[in-house]
Amino acid sequence: MNITLVKEFLSGLQGRIIEYLEQVDGKRFQREKWEHPEGGGGLSCVMEQGNVFERGAVNYSHVFGLGLPASATAARPGLSGRPFEAMGVSIVLHPHNPYVPTVHLNVRFLEARKEGAESIWWFGGGMDLTPYYGFEEDAKHFHQICKNSLQSFGGSHHTYFKKWCDQYFYLKHRNEPRGIGGIFFDDLSQPDFDTCFNLTKSVGNHFLPAYVPILERRLNMSYGEHEREFQAYRRGRYVEFNLVWDRGTLFGLQSGGRTESILMSLPPIVKWRYDWKPEPGSAEAKLYTNFLIGKDWV
Repeated sequence: MNITLVKEFLSGLQGRIIEYLEQVDGKRFQREKWEHPEGGGGLSCVMEQGNVFERGAVNYSHVFGLGLPASATAARPGLSGRPFEAMGVSIVLHPHNPYVPTVHLNVRFLEARKEGAESIWWFGGGMDLTPYYGFEEDAKHFHQICKNSLQSFGGSHHTYFKKWCDQYFYLKHRNEPRGIGGIFFDDLSQPDFDTCFNLTKSVGNHFLPAYVPILERRLNMSYGEHEREFQAYRRGRYVEFNLVWDRGTLFGLQSGGRTESILMSLPPIVKWRYDWKPEPGSAEAKLYTNFLIGKDWV
């Protein structure tokens, strides 16, 4: 097990994605190094009010902690309180244009140690797409690239990780998914370190191929205040999920992480309406009837 290779991959992934996004937007990310109180730190790279992205964040962290928080041990109570080392890259992009979907990627590694006991490690991550206006070709493309990222690791991985994503990114209090899903996995430690690391690398390396064609297709579509209003309304669902259900947000806050970096995933402009319903037959209604349905796109 070579943790240095994981760190090098994650740091390099952050750099490659930022380089592309800066070329697309024309504006540079603000870069800020920070330190974790119990050891380690990270590099937060955030773009506010860019030409393409209303907010974009590509964050890298590598932190040490004296005891695993509850969010990391819910499925493994025996690890509660163990010292840990965690590293990962987390990306959320909120474009200005309502026809360009919000996208999220996270790839991470965690190791829990205890003197006199075997070290426990696992990988986790995935990517998912949150459109405001649905396009079938975009949904099919994104899910196809997600499937491609897992193709060489066995036929069942995509089916399992796609279902896991649909179940995880689900707002139970709304009885609806956050978006159209993608893939999600956690606690990945079998069959061995190299296989798990290579799978995680493949997911990270397929992020740009999954998102870039969609971004390029929708980037110059014209829109008005009506579309922006609906985008702001649907962004409220994104906020609700991240603050109520997301394990990554809870882990960061419970482990004493940097709040500004943890909450970078929240969109800058959001609106809530009381008991609002879209006009029947409208493009907004079709998002609910044709896309937020947990469909098998490929």
